[in-house]
Amino acid sequence: MKNRLITLLLGLFFVWAPVIPAAAQVSFGKAGKFNDGWLFTLSDDSLMSSTDYDDARWRRLDLPHDWSVEHHLSPSLASCTGYLPGGVGWYRKHFRIDDDAARHYIYFEGVYNRSEVYLNGHLLGKRPNGYISFMYDLTPYLKEGDNVLAVRVDHSRSADSRWYTGSGIYRDVWMVSAPEVHFAQWGIGWHAVSLTDRRAVIAVDVEVEKHVEATGRMEVRTALFDAEGRCVAQTSGRVTDGKIGLSKQTLTLRVNRPNRWNLDTPYLYTLKTELLSDGKRLDGSETKVGLRTLEFDPDKGFALNGRWMKVKGVCLHHDAGVLGAVVPPEVWERRLLNIKQYLGANAIRLSHNPQAPVVYDLCDRLGLLVMDEASDEWEFPKRKWVKGWNKGEPVFQGSFDFFEEWIERDVTDMVRRDRNHPSVFLWSIGNEVDYPNDPYSHPILDGSTINQPMFGGYKPDAPDAMRIGVIAQRLAACVRAVDTSRPVTGALAGVVMSNQTAYPEAVDVVGYNYTENRYDEDHATYPDRVIYGSETGSGIDAWYAVKNKDFIFGQFIWTGTDYLGEAGAWPSRGLGTGLLDFSSLPKPRGHHRASLWCEHPVTYIGTYPKADYLSPDAWDIWNYEPGQMVRVVCYTNAPQARLLLDGKEVGALKPYDPQSGIIHWDIPYQAGELRAEGCDEAGQVLSSYSIRSSGRPYAIRVSADRTSLSADRATAHLTVEVVDEQGIVVKLADNDIRCTIEGPARLLGLENSNNSDMSDYTARHRRVFQGRLLAYVQTTGQKGDVRIRFTSPLLQGAEVLLRAE
Repeated sequence: MKNRLITLLLGLFFVWAPVIPAAAQVSFGKAGKFNDGWLFTLSDDSLMSSTDYDDARWRRLDLPHDWSVEHHLSPSLASCTGYLPGGVGWYRKHFRIDDDAARHYIYFEGVYNRSEVYLNGHLLGKRPNGYISFMYDLTPYLKEGDNVLAVRVDHSRSADSRWYTGSGIYRDVWMVSAPEVHFAQWGIGWHAVSLTDRRAVIAVDVEVEKHVEATGRMEVRTALFDAEGRCVAQTSGRVTDGKIGLSKQTLTLRVNRPNRWNLDTPYLYTLKTELLSDGKRLDGSETKVGLRTLEFDPDKGFALNGRWMKVKGVCLHHDAGVLGAVVPPEVWERRLLNIKQYLGANAIRLSHNPQAPVVYDLCDRLGLLVMDEASDEWEFPKRKWVKGWNKGEPVFQGSFDFFEEWIERDVTDMVRRDRNHPSVFLWSIGNEVDYPNDPYSHPILDGSTINQPMFGGYKPDAPDAMRIGVIAQRLAACVRAVDTSRPVTGALAGVVMSNQTAYPEAVDVVGYNYTENRYDEDHATYPDRVIYGSETGSGIDAWYAVKNKDFIFGQFIWTGTDYLGEAGAWPSRGLGTGLLDFSSLPKPRGHHRASLWCEHPVTYIGTYPKADYLSPDAWDIWNYEPGQMVRVVCYTNAPQARLLLDGKEVGALKPYDPQSGIIHWDIPYQAGELRAEGCDEAGQVLSSYSIRSSGRPYAIRVSADRTSLSADRATAHLTVEVVDEQGIVVKLADNDIRCTIEGPARLLGLENSNNSDMSDYTARHRRVFQGRLLAYVQTTGQKGDVRIRFTSPLLQGAEVLLRAE
């Protein structure tokens, strides 16, 4: 893949969709959620795996569950985890099998971390990686009557990551019923033999798992249906190997005039695949399908479906502020929509681990490219500061102790699980594993051009950096053994050092973290290398390094949203570099990024006391002392802009400043409505943004993103604002708001997006920040009316009525 043109035809990809529609990634049998009716204790006893252990006093709960986020934040805990604890916990569930299926499996989308799963006292297996999905066969140890499934979760090494991970069974769990002969888990894969506007020729790879010898005539049938439900291709093939074990075969589909999946119209087909014995259906799988091509070129960059484009990406961790690691699908959908619509982004990097299956499903449906990433550490741990970011003595907890035993299987399972999503366009085998002297070192670090204080010089006693290339070759081979239709990449932190190793040559596309100054030199030195910014800051210069160079195909900004962990000194919940805040709404820097990325007209204004600098982080507040000089900054993609106060011009038309991406005026403060208008060359208004002076806090106002929702644990977002007597949001308000709920719903959390608010995440009250907070409300399974009230001393309250149907 080192040719001048790397062309990857990704003809057929799909989202797993079992019989029960969901994001379970279960490709066989009949899958049903297994989330309800669990028992939990935050303690440890080896006897807890026993069938007859007395769990009557354990806490009853439904999954998913994150116990860390339920505890109080404390300055004595690790800053890397957002000052939240870990520990060891046990989950148990009593259940009966009420169907006549021959085999039963339990599938976990993710357990953080170091899990052990027992059935009726028998150890089914261990999986230390907290981000990997895994499955166990229950059949050998099931019995009639009461069965007990017990899961031990060991997150006692709480500072094992540089960000907040959560603790517990924090993703969905599924029970799968299947016959003795069925499709293998993640056993259906696809690749395009060819794809043009006239025809797609698709190879369908099928794995059949047989627990008994198959004596009948077995065949696989597969058919592709378009979005209107019309069959557009079908084929079948006989399974000739009936012996116990795994058999594989490949079928071919031909689709005339295929519709392509792209970012604007993410067209999805439906693929139905069946396994039959003597004409009788044994198993089936129904999946969503996308068709598209990728091209990567060292000089021209990246093309989707033949159209050369810039990847405008953001990095994302998996938490949602006060919700911790348990993030409902509706919350993910709102976040991804805001990233695409508000920011103008077209790609996300799942940093630095595989994430929940629903995220990939949503990106398929919404039209977002995905960089899927395996890990943040390899054979050595990274430093984690526990008493303030970059302060004190670091600890060295991490995943290093199970790296050698598990990394190849973890990488393989990531690719097998996610390979059929059209959104996934890059496989990353690691992030910043080559950070100089943390831990690897190389003599090149003594070179005068890179011997920076932040790295230090060569450390001969440190691990040899040449090992990075050896490991990269191993992991890249794991990816390619499953999928060769996408490039393998890695996010390099020490490019100069890694250039001395086999790492850049082991991957197909090389990611540069914060090293835009290397782009031109390395492009000249390694003309066949495909380069992009795998992690960058949000500054305008980092974007120009992409925009103005054809050979750099894109960037992934750190980060798309604020996230828990990697925090500074107390009080600090997380790292506040997000373009969106904890509630997934645009921060000022998000509006600034929109002015650089969006194709539709955008304008925003923020203010701060007059200063001699231009800030991309100015809040949209218009409350100052009368006559005080204020700097008003405008972020827009219009050629010019003007400023009006109560309809009168107070800032003349000024041209866009490409150096800063900011237009500004200095004016004396006067109460009223301040409006910026982004205009074309003729002075016609393309877009505008207004802010108004507010009075004192007077009342609470609430709005819901939906008033009718499914009774089956659907989540609504309620925006709560403090307003004055005129209904204007009081951006300086910090009133404490209390929430009460009547009816079949529960409060998941109140998020104010204030990074320094260290109050209890489970509390039913919280102070507003910038005059606003977000309430997450989830139905509990019953139908009926839900009345939600918000109150605060000295303010008029507000309520909203939802309907669970």
